[in-house]
Amino acid sequence: MAYNEQLADRIRVMLAAAGVNVTEKKMFSGLSFLVDGKICVSVAKNNRVLLRLSPEDFNEAAETNGVEVMTHGGKMMKGYVYINAAELNTDAKLKEWVDKALAFNPFAKPSKSK
Repeated sequence: MAYNEQLADRIRVMLAAAGVNVTEKKMFSGLSFLVDGKICVSVAKNNRVLLRLSPEDFNEAAETNGVEVMTHGGKMMKGYVYINAAELNTDAKLKEWVDKALAFNPFAKPSKSK
């Protein structure tokens, strides 16, 4: 299943309005939006959004309905959560989550270069 292109368009508009330095890259079987070269938000397959959050927002999000902590190889990826698109059915709800990811982005460590 491909990623939700309408959801990607909604996120694209929000990031443009935020005036941040965004690049798009196909990864995680979807489309990732990198802000200042760091993963900020992604539209993933299975109609989900992946967000990179602060430790405080991550802990709160992990207890929220419709949110799933990202795992890779059986290991929990602290700071990354998937949210079902059904929970993001309004622009206000989506913007709230995107804003949290944007707020953490300046403090997020960049990925290791290969």
